[in-house]
Amino acid sequence: MTLDIANSLPVDWTRATLVGRAWMPAVDGPSVIRVTPDGVFDISRAAPTMSDLCNDPDPLARVRAAKGERIGSVEELLANSEAGSIDPMKPSLLAPVDLQAVKACGVTFVTSMLERLVEEQAKGDPSKGDAIRAEIQKEIGTSLKALKPGSEEAMRLKELLIKRGRWSMYLEVGIGPDAEVFTKCPPMASVGTGAEIGIHPISTWNNPEPEIVMIVSGKGKIVGGSLGNDVNLRDVEGRSGLLLGKAKDQNASSAIGPFIRLFDEGYTLDDLRNTVVELRVDGLDQFVLEGASSVAEISRDLTDLVAQTISRHHQYPDGVCLYSGTMFAPIKDRSKPGLGFTHALGDTVTIRAERLGALINRVVHTDKAPPWTFGASALMRNLAKRGLLT
Repeated sequence: MTLDIANSLPVDWTRATLVGRAWMPAVDGPSVIRVTPDGVFDISRAAPTMSDLCNDPDPLARVRAAKGERIGSVEELLANSEAGSIDPMKPSLLAPVDLQAVKACGVTFVTSMLERLVEEQAKGDPSKGDAIRAEIQKEIGTSLKALKPGSEEAMRLKELLIKRGRWSMYLEVGIGPDAEVFTKCPPMASVGTGAEIGIHPISTWNNPEPEIVMIVSGKGKIVGGSLGNDVNLRDVEGRSGLLLGKAKDQNASSAIGPFIRLFDEGYTLDDLRNTVVELRVDGLDQFVLEGASSVAEISRDLTDLVAQTISRHHQYPDGVCLYSGTMFAPIKDRSKPGLGFTHALGDTVTIRAERLGALINRVVHTDKAPPWTFGASALMRNLAKRGLLT
């Protein structure tokens, strides 16, 4: 796993407004940073937290006006962010979000909805996947792609499926009026690019979920985007939908990065809507998995997902980083025919988008990933000690 400008940054990064977070050994805490062709700058004096920056009425102006201290080159920061080779005396990358709630949407693409149905009916047994997948696609798969969730046509299909005994909680959120929105992890628990991501050792059927992540202010305004890996335990969720928390929220199971790209004159919400997210998994066993997910094929618009997450009915004053959901559910056989894909320890997972860069992580068991110890209270104490709280 090697991080450098060529494999980590957007193709147009020299023109992009990129912000993130770095661990600063000199102050024993994190700083908000800006990435530019002239280097990486600590802008924590202007924005003590990323939540504070993204809640500003004009985050772009705040970043551009910030007079930060240069902490090194982009190359140096990336090179010192690879798990297993970090020099603790130098700055290293963190997930680019801090106090924001980390939420995620599920079943926002037809393909992923069908795979959730497979999980549900397989009851966590991957050997049953192919047969169930074929049966479901034969009966209902082709009729779902053009459906608008919550429409009259979708509700008629719902009634028909209930009569056939085919209704499911995944179909409810896939074509019904209400989106699935769940808590991915607590604020500050996400890991950044270069870090290890965790798979619980009880799981034998799991997968990466490559997604865009919307960065949303406390007022519900999308101010930028990033990339995310919504690491998922398919067998655990397949046993019961009530185990979603165990399937989704484990140590190092939420990865976000490499940076947040703020909207500006050259990058807007429409650019985020048209993102193609690519996935590559490289195993130590020489196994390679590749795929792509086009956000343009999403069933619900990004603004609809945000509106169903933060509103007058549910507030998040520190903002939200919201995973959009994925259409990519890998089914390529890895170990034995018919068992589909699951992670192996040591897998390198690369999630890439042309204008967002690449999020690169290595798979370990959750108990082997570094424990999460620096939470919100530690952040507040650190910022107070540095004189950054006013």
